[in-house]
Amino acid sequence: MMENGGGIPTKITWSGMTHPGTVRKNNEDSFLALTFDAREVRYLGKIGEASMENADFVFAVSDGMGGEKSGEFASKIATEKIMRLLPRSFGASAQGISSGFADILTDIFTHVHAELTKLGESYDECAGMGATLTLAWFTPGWLYFAHIGDSRLYYLPAEGGIRQVSEDDSHVGWLRRNGKINEREQRTHPRKNILSKALGAGHQFTDPQVGAVGCQPGDRFLLCTDGLVDGLWDHALEELVRKKRRDVAKRSAAQLLVESAVEHSGRDNTTAVVVELGK
Repeated sequence: MMENGGGIPTKITWSGMTHPGTVRKNNEDSFLALTFDAREVRYLGKIGEASMENADFVFAVSDGMGGEKSGEFASKIATEKIMRLLPRSFGASAQGISSGFADILTDIFTHVHAELTKLGESYDECAGMGATLTLAWFTPGWLYFAHIGDSRLYYLPAEGGIRQVSEDDSHVGWLRRNGKINEREQRTHPRKNILSKALGAGHQFTDPQVGAVGCQPGDRFLLCTDGLVDGLWDHALEELVRKKRRDVAKRSAAQLLVESAVEHSGRDNTTAVVVELGK
């Protein structure tokens, strides 16, 4: 758990974008943006700004896997299931870290895993279908997150810097976290895309990483699939997220990230969601 002391954000700004890349025909990535209160849940547009005073906000990215179009189907199941399971949880976070958010988020991941496993076992065309899922739930003063796979959640504090909060569920990710390889070696490792955890995909159990970050105005967060980091180094991610957008097209932070990653690589589907907190 990380906690900040710079005040409680009251405004949230977001942008999201997904792109199939330049090699693949299908886009097996999905992203989600929604808001909910005690009465209703609503999908959000790809770009927006809103008050945090009377509602919570949830963003997620998912990278599907499987033959034919089952990977595309898997990532959509992963994100749409959140829509049905989260609204009952509004207000549960009022007591902060002790509210049971970990149980709520783990329950969502368990339901998605069960759904993907059931479909994979029931239909030949869905055999082996699975998905990564990285979810960020914003409530006043806190970000609660849950994660499985190799999509990522980055934290960019108001004072500067960038830190990967999620842990890549792979042996190569473990090597990087433990200082045995550097970022360059991780990016070029031949086994970097072999996952040790995912939702569905023949895995027997799901054990997501869950956690919380205390938030202050000026903090930014980036959710992305592995296609984005295939094209951009961490320092480039930070530069583009923090960039003052003065270009004529007024491109969003997510659009800048995705277009730059596709330009530099484009070998994979590429998705980014950028969230900024303010007063």
